[in-house]
Amino acid sequence: MKSALISVGTELLFGQITNTNTVYLSQQINALGIDVLYHFTVGDNPDRLEETIRIALDKCDLIIMTGGLGPTQDDLTKEVVAKVMNKPLILHRPSLERIEHFFNKINRIMTENNTKQALLPENAVIFDNDAGTAPGFALEIHDKIIVCLPGPPREMIHMFSKKVLPFLEEKSHHVIYYKMLRIFGLGESALEDKLKDMITEQTDPTIATYAKEGEVAIRVTSKRQNHNEAKSSVEGLVKAIKQRVGDYIYSYDDEELVDVVTKKLLAREISISCAESCTGGLFSANLTDIPGISSVFDRGLVTYSNKAKIEELGVNELTLDKFGAVSFEVAQEMMQGLRRATGSRLCVSVTGIAGPDGGTDDKPVGLVYMCAMLDDHKICKEFHMRAMSRSWNRNYTVLLMLDMVNKLLDQNVD
Repeated sequence: MKSALISVGTELLFGQITNTNTVYLSQQINALGIDVLYHFTVGDNPDRLEETIRIALDKCDLIIMTGGLGPTQDDLTKEVVAKVMNKPLILHRPSLERIEHFFNKINRIMTENNTKQALLPENAVIFDNDAGTAPGFALEIHDKIIVCLPGPPREMIHMFSKKVLPFLEEKSHHVIYYKMLRIFGLGESALEDKLKDMITEQTDPTIATYAKEGEVAIRVTSKRQNHNEAKSSVEGLVKAIKQRVGDYIYSYDDEELVDVVTKKLLAREISISCAESCTGGLFSANLTDIPGISSVFDRGLVTYSNKAKIEELGVNELTLDKFGAVSFEVAQEMMQGLRRATGSRLCVSVTGIAGPDGGTDDKPVGLVYMCAMLDDHKICKEFHMRAMSRSWNRNYTVLLMLDMVNKLLDQNVD
């Protein structure tokens, strides 16, 4: 089965609202074994909406639409769908009663235009809206199906997961299973080179690589008759990929690097502290975005100036004079001073030149030194980043720190 998604709303075209509905629906529909071929976004214009629906119907068997089911005059999705499918709109009494009950429950007078939400195409399958007022529906004619859902993401997700998903499961004859692998430390072109023969010879399962900010993701997908066959196929290929690039894979479940690191810290109850110079507290901010991290995160010190490095961490003034603030020696003394000050089992420090100014021939923009220590296990490294923006350099440095901590945790398993 081939499908298309149509998002309705002028506010989407203006960029006033981020279209998260399409991301969610694409993931859900692909998992059903239904191929998503097109994404359309169209404003609240009946002629353009009709044109878009007819184009999608010509190419696909299933159309899923979001938005335009409300009570106002510019909510025209039902009207246009009914016209395209040659079905009259009729008053659906159960939906009207649900809408009336909703307004009574919140002690508000229901205006007459809300009755419009209960006008639905004849012979449609109705999906009650348990999270709002506008009902959704599915209309099937001549092996073509149009599903219409409300636009607000909370209402749409609730309706899709509870009502539409079972409806579509009966229509799909295949299952798609996939794993998303997350990789750090290997660029997209280098990754593809290592997997070149697998990608060239792929049939099912398939491999697709996606470049992300500072990292790469691999999607391994299989479309089979049942879940077990698809899962077995994917896991076999994932095992082969692991043999080639396993040292760079930090997640087999599409997790962010910070989530992987904090899960290990929390599971093993390992206390952590950090001392940051060039990142200015970004590493601490990433960790403290994670709920529950307070049980292991002790403190983060932003020692930006030499004075702060000396006073807060006990960095030797002679070390700073001889090697400079951006040096292997200072990064190591920052880490050692942090250990003395906090007693945390895991301590990590960083110093570098984020730019755009401040670099020299000997110490260019993008030069970073970082150290991490867990108990008696220590890693200290020098990194040279590309001449990117200050923001990119700082954020990528945080990823380097997380990667270093992650590797240190893997080396030191309790």
